[in-house]
Amino acid sequence: MHAKHYVNFRVVLCAIGLICTTVVGCTSIVQERDYEAPGGFLLGPEDVLEITVWKNSDLSRTTAIRPDGLISMPIIGDVQASGLTADGLAHRIADRLKQFVAGNPSVSVSVKELNSYSVFVLGEVTKPGKFQAKSYITLLQAISMSGGFTDYAKKNKLQIVRNRLNGENKFHETRIPVRYDDLLAGRGEPGNIILLSGDTVVVP
Repeated sequence: MHAKHYVNFRVVLCAIGLICTTVVGCTSIVQERDYEAPGGFLLGPEDVLEITVWKNSDLSRTTAIRPDGLISMPIIGDVQASGLTADGLAHRIADRLKQFVAGNPSVSVSVKELNSYSVFVLGEVTKPGKFQAKSYITLLQAISMSGGFTDYAKKNKLQIVRNRLNGENKFHETRIPVRYDDLLAGRGEPGNIILLSGDTVVVP
């Protein structure tokens, strides 16, 4: 009798071990990943800016960036704003004002309305097109905004097409391949990256 009970006890232990192994094997593992934050929004056409020149209300104003990327300022005329951050534009205006204002003018630029941030999703998605947002969106969010994939989409051959000006004032195109299966599983690179304004997600 004792031997029989001992054998049964071992069988129960083995069964419990098998169940525990199965449960552990099915448990989701939390995966974390750090992404570098973009270095500030790059301003673009239709963004509305509040420009403040300290102690000079005549030079301060609220203005929108024109389609040509310029803004109009008193005294200094047109200033290139598109493609700069708010801080970069503030420094540019301050440098231009030094010719007309005594001392070192203090300029601040804040974005009142962000209208230029947009991304594109093309190819085998339900609703391809241009999508505007008021804050940065990720690759998965862009796919969701486009209605998801069609039945013909080659989901593991996604590409992010990114065009940026280089030091020679020429556009440089970068193509970033993404596997959707890796994206969902949280593995591989580049992961669920933040899209920059003007990025195009291509779904073949």
